[in-house]
Amino acid sequence: QVQLVESGGGLVQAGGSLRLSCAASGLSFSNYAVGWFRQAPGKEREFVATITRGGAISYADSVKGRFTISRDNAKNTVYLQMNSLKPEDTAVYSCGARISGYSNRYADYKYWGQGTQVTVSS
Repeated sequence: QVQLVESGGGLVQAGGSLRLSCAASGLSFSNYAVGWFRQAPGKEREFVATITRGGAISYADSVKGRFTISRDNAKNTVYLQMNSLKPEDTAVYSCGARISGYSNRYADYKYWGQGTQVTVSS
């Protein structure tokens, strides 16, 4: 049974930092591409970042230079380090996994966690 569990969300002031974690059981992240997506109230879910099983990384333009995605195969965990947070980063952040390579499309990911709330105050 595959399970992805996100953690690390919370309330932070603008300019602050948070590190989100996505821990997996039932699959090995070293064999999957993992993506982070977010959804703000009243808005569509949007791509944030992805790391392929080969280690290729891609970011949405809105977070490039502020967010860093990384993977720890020993812990079977993918991280999203978020710096210089802005109020517009407020959303529920979810991680997804797919067996194939790069994708910035939510529908291409097979397994999902429950999400973690990130709130950035101004």
